[in-house]
Parts: sequence; structure tokens; C-alpha cells
Amino acid sequence: MRVITWNVNSLRARLPRVEELLTQHAPDVVLLQETKVSPEAFPHEELAALGYHAAESSGGQWAGVAILTRADLAIEAPTTELFGNPLPGEARWVEATIDGIRFASVYVINGRELGHEQYFMKLEMLEAMAARAADLKNEGTPVIISGDVNVCPRDIDAWDPVETAGRTHVSPAERKAFFEILEQGGLVDAHVQRWGEDTQQFTWWDYRAGHFHKNLGLRIDVHMVSEGLASGIADVRILRDLRKGSKPSDHAPLELDLTR
Repeated sequence: MRVITWNVNSLRARLPRVEELLTQHAPDVVLLQETKVSPEAFPHEELAALGYHAAESSGGQWAGVAILTRADLAIEAPTTELFGNPLPGEARWVEATIDGIRFASVYVINGRELGHEQYFMKLEMLEAMAARAADLKNEGTPVIISGDVNVCPRDIDAWDPVETAGRTHVSPAERKAFFEILEQGGLVDAHVQRWGEDTQQFTWWDYRAGHFHKNLGLRIDVHMVSEGLASGIADVRILRDLRKGSKPSDHAPLELDLTR
């Protein structure tokens, strides 16, 4: 099974790049974030023409998440509810069962800056995710939670731990909350499982000042995978070519290949 997560930073603007992703990489499941479309503008017909259908939570100009899968795979029991989510109207969570796995696509609140109201909301959302992951673990459901978590779990996940210190994404409270999701849900960070603790790779680069070409990035997009599925992780790849070219997102897709 091939699973890809991607913060597309506007699905309508990036639709040709999504088509490129689907055509070239043939994923079974795609988890999208920051779709930035209203429910009536979600491109169901265009995706159907490419052989995919979707469960989505669309909030209009901001946020928005979706789960795409091949047309021959059923999307079962979709929901956009995340108990304890401090911003339930912002379309930041969608989950559904596909081929026996419970998938969730998540776009975690940015947090703006330490001490900001949205920083504390971010911690609340991460706590809500940990509680949901624990519930799914207790149900015995295989789980993959993927998306833009807006947290660099380790120092190596930021281009410069000294320069980024004191900002959101790297604070001890955010990192603790991230690891609580893994612990409570019985999940592994697929990137670390595949590449180990000492490999530095990024999934996001600022559009400004040539950060992508200088490789000044962050690893903030993740696949969190049930321990029972983790032995089947064959590869995890950052698809850097889709961060290049015409109208790229500021995130690169993150591909997970599982043998089942």
C-alpha cells in the first residue's frame, strides 16, 4: 500500500500538481491538508476523472483536509469530529476507514508564537489527537494519522536548532505533546522508523530567500503508524521534485510504502 500526505497549500491552485502526483506515483491513499476550498468547490469531479474519490472537511479560505483513495477502494465511516478540538469549525481533521486501516488527515494549528492564544489551542489540539489515538488503539484498529503537525519532533528536524529556538514548532511543550500521541496511540513516526535518529530531511521550506535551494527547512509533515503496521514499512520518501517546478506548495509530499 502506498500512502502519501501533502499540505497542498490550496487544492484548486495546486490541482495540476496533484494530478502529477497521482499519475506519477499511483498512491492508494492520499491525505491532503490546507485544501482551502469551500465544500461546494471541492474538486470531486476532477478527482473522479483521475480515478479517485474523497472524504473531506472543507472550511473555505483557510485550512481544509481530505482523504483521497482509489475509486475501487471504499471509504467507510468518514467523520470530521475530533473531541476536544479547540477550533472545530476550521476543518482540520477528517478520518475514515480504508482497506481495514483507520486513516486520519490532520492540519494542526500553527500556534503563531509562544504564549499566543493559538499556541495554547495548538497544545489542546495535540492533546485531543492523543486521546483519539488512544481510543483507536483500545479498539484494536490499525491506524495511520498523517499530515502537517506543525511540530519538529527533534532538534535534527529543524535546519538550525539554535536559530529556531524560542519559536513555535520546536518548544518542549509541543514536542512533548507530539510524543504523547505516539505513546498513547501505540504509534511510530514512520520517518524515524525508516531512516533512524540521525538522518536530517525536511518536508517544508519557506518560499522566501531561496530557502528550498539552501535546504533551510523543517520536518513538520509526518506519518504516525500503528506499531502493528510498522514492521511493514518498506520505504518513506520525501518527494522533493514536487516542491520544484510550476506553482509548488511550500511543502513536499511525504510518501509511505507499506507491505501488508
